[in-house]
Amino acid sequence: MPHSSASAPVRAKAAPKAPSKKAPSLSSAALQSGMGAVPHARGTTFRVWAPHAEEVAVIGTFNNWAPKKNPLQPEGNGYWATDVAGAKPGDEYKFHLCRAGQEFDRNDPYARQVTHSAGSSVIFDSSFDWGDDHFQMPSWNELVIYELHVGTFNAADASSVGTFLNVVEKLPYLRDLGINCIELLPATEFPGDRSWGYNPAHPFALESDYGGPIAFKELVKQAHRHGIAVVLDVVYNHFGPGDLDLWQFDGWSENDGGGIYFYNDWRAETPWGHNRPDYGRPEVRQYIRDNALMWLNEYRCDGLRADAIAFIRNVHGEDDPAADLADGWSLMRWINEEIDQTMPWKITIAEDLRGNASITETVGNGGQGFDSQWDGSFVYPIREALTIQEDADRDMEAVAAALGQLYNDNAFRRVIYTESHDEVANGKSRVPEEIMPGDAAHWFPKKRATLGAALVLTAPGIPMLFQGQEFLADGAFSDAEPLQWQRVDEHRGLVNLYRDLIGLRRNLGGKTRGLGGQHTHVFHVNNEAKLVAFARQAGEGGPGDTTVVLANFANQGYDGYTIGLPGPGHWQVRFNSDWKGYDGDFSDFDSFGVDAEEGEQDGLGWHGSFGLAPYSVLILSQEG
Repeated sequence: MPHSSASAPVRAKAAPKAPSKKAPSLSSAALQSGMGAVPHARGTTFRVWAPHAEEVAVIGTFNNWAPKKNPLQPEGNGYWATDVAGAKPGDEYKFHLCRAGQEFDRNDPYARQVTHSAGSSVIFDSSFDWGDDHFQMPSWNELVIYELHVGTFNAADASSVGTFLNVVEKLPYLRDLGINCIELLPATEFPGDRSWGYNPAHPFALESDYGGPIAFKELVKQAHRHGIAVVLDVVYNHFGPGDLDLWQFDGWSENDGGGIYFYNDWRAETPWGHNRPDYGRPEVRQYIRDNALMWLNEYRCDGLRADAIAFIRNVHGEDDPAADLADGWSLMRWINEEIDQTMPWKITIAEDLRGNASITETVGNGGQGFDSQWDGSFVYPIREALTIQEDADRDMEAVAAALGQLYNDNAFRRVIYTESHDEVANGKSRVPEEIMPGDAAHWFPKKRATLGAALVLTAPGIPMLFQGQEFLADGAFSDAEPLQWQRVDEHRGLVNLYRDLIGLRRNLGGKTRGLGGQHTHVFHVNNEAKLVAFARQAGEGGPGDTTVVLANFANQGYDGYTIGLPGPGHWQVRFNSDWKGYDGDFSDFDSFGVDAEEGEQDGLGWHGSFGLAPYSVLILSQEG
């Protein structure tokens, strides 16, 4: 990790707002500020960065694609601009560049819309009727995230690709489930019509097969109306590789590299090709910064999840000082700092998965400034404890460590989950499928998968579910296989289990405020019997606050299992994952509240005994 002295932000040069050298035939008054195509009442201003081009023109439907009609004039520092009267939103266009006797056409790097990934740029009018959008972002300790893939979340059938408006159709369902934040896999334009989205061809354009930019704004608008925040996954560790007009954009490159937008040496290497952006070049830094802020400002997204940032801060994605990218570190720090200063209620989430606390340390303390990060310290040991076949092999010490993990002494600097797009693909499957391949609806997978879900929704961290997890989606995630929504009715009880857990996590009943608190105490670890218990607390504790979670990782039930309790009074069972109402195969094991008895247990001054089913979770809190 770069030292703070090496990672001070390099301030990128903003795109010029007016030409420094006015061409004789061009009215400087007509030029609008901004990059790409900027429509206005009289036409459209076009501006592009192409420092090695000798000539640049804009071609499109407005001039019959004629390269001689609308040349751009140099503005200095590699920028070119012109204004075309009559060019209007909806018109298609490209930039025509000349260099060293070669002529070639390129899509606009800043294009907000394209016809398709290998097609043309489209002049886009960013105006949109947001209505009475007074959405207020939930605080981090109230968030429950639902990760989804637009193309498969609500597609009509296997031959169709889901759209942003298809997602809108399911917002009432998500709201009623208790979800208050959706996180979309990358939705920018990619080659073809099916992809996870991690191969961005046009970083500023919304995927045309998903419905494009207007449909995306409508999704955000409707999500806000349902009380649901929208976080977008962004990919800055590489661009492409397919249909990538950024590649050798103005004809220049070194070592057969990617040209002006990319490193052209050993730093270009990524697991996805030699296509890492040049984080040290001011114009590229500005490009990425403009992209991040566009989603938050123009599209009103409520946060960003930055993909694989280990490969932004290090060439190999490891803690290898010789391969550190100080410019990558400072770039993300600069973006996070600007977001914190201008819209601190919006969340930035890092996928680093290296257990690096500096990722979520504040910029002022030398950190990278992300608000939270996906936590491998939770998902890996918890999934192992859920999926390993023999009870004797489950490691409760590892589970306890996963429950107690903190970054920067803040319970919500991490996002916790048992299923994500990465954890249910790439040779892995959904948790129930991992437990019993081909028989995910069996008792064992259902019991242990819901045990894991209960921990996700009670442990310290921001909980996240992956699409379909709540209705026992099986198999592995594929961008060609839509969710099977009939499973909602088939597993309605399990959907209600998730709904009840989310309600407790968000303290909707006013009895479990501790689940949103900063304080966690793992006070009982029984590695022989495979049980753990922990307490969560938000304030001073007591009724309505202190919440105890007891989890059984073994196929052994107890009529009365004794644990310590944080205080006196009646401890009521608020949730029992073995309730038959959740699934007909569950046993409805008797688990009743108890009056705490005085006497030391687990280092606490009180104790009680509870009925506990195999592979089950109880959630307890005090009565007033």
